Amino acid sequence: MTATSATPDAPAAREALAAWYAVNGRHGLPWRQTRDHYAVLVSEVMLQQTQVERVLPYYRAWLERWPTFDALAAAAPADVITAWRGLGYNRRALALRAAARAVVERHGGSFPWEPQELLALPGVGPYTAAALRAFVRDEPVAVLDTNIARVVTRFVLGAPSHREVPAARLHAAAAALVPPAGARDHNLALMDLGALVCTARNPDCGGCPLAPACAWRAAGCPPPEASARRPAVRFEATARFARGRLVDRLRSGPADEAELAAILPESHRPRLAEYLAALAAEGLVAPIGAGAWALPA
Repeated sequence: MTATSATPDAPAAREALAAWYAVNGRHGLPWRQTRDHYAVLVSEVMLQQTQVERVLPYYRAWLERWPTFDALAAAAPADVITAWRGLGYNRRALALRAAARAVVERHGGSFPWEPQELLALPGVGPYTAAALRAFVRDEPVAVLDTNIARVVTRFVLGAPSHREVPAARLHAAAAALVPPAGARDHNLALMDLGALVCTARNPDCGGCPLAPACAWRAAGCPPPEASARRPAVRFEATARFARGRLVDRLRSGPADEAELAAILPESHRPRLAEYLAALAAEGLVAPIGAGAWALPA
């Protein structure tokens, strides 16, 4: 096996992975116990850049309140944003509602599985589209979240980080591992292996079913190149932090700009107008006159 070719023994790798997943997989996660396309879409949007444990209570509460595309499509934007409190990346909530409205209004309530129509849904990119096709319909497609990308990069390509390999090569390597049948469990197994064993910082190679044929392990487990490592930035110093504070305050009701500025760290206050304008452009907040702001009506 070389750093430029897929593993020559994909069936053996899939067999070892399946045996590990049967015993160690996270089978109890609620979104893995359904093939309902709405429920799976909700879970995938919530899980974008958010940890599983944090999503669990929100997922259950969301489906109790809005169990279908029709129910979510009829929800008020402010209610959707308020229910998202604590998950972060608030625009995801509006994208999920917009996707529900598109299914109801543009597609007559029928979910669009044709690839271009699926990708045209708000908030649905290549990863989410692949996840829906694999997890709902068991289509033989590669699902490349961060965990799967890390496993495939190490096991097949021999590199420590997916940031060090071209996206096309990574996708080709992942696709070569997908079985013609059983793609759902295969992708979920890779996802769990990356989350539980082949982790970013402290991989447990001794507990990995793919270790005997792993190209990265055979190369001596080289560390990521310095250029592939992201510099650490304090979250409180980011625009995302400030924007989140503003939206969170407005969940409690309208506020004027003086009050909104007061809840921000001093370093962010000169950018208040910029933050509010960006949030308004995304539909997350709205001006209500006299320098006051609120969630969208």
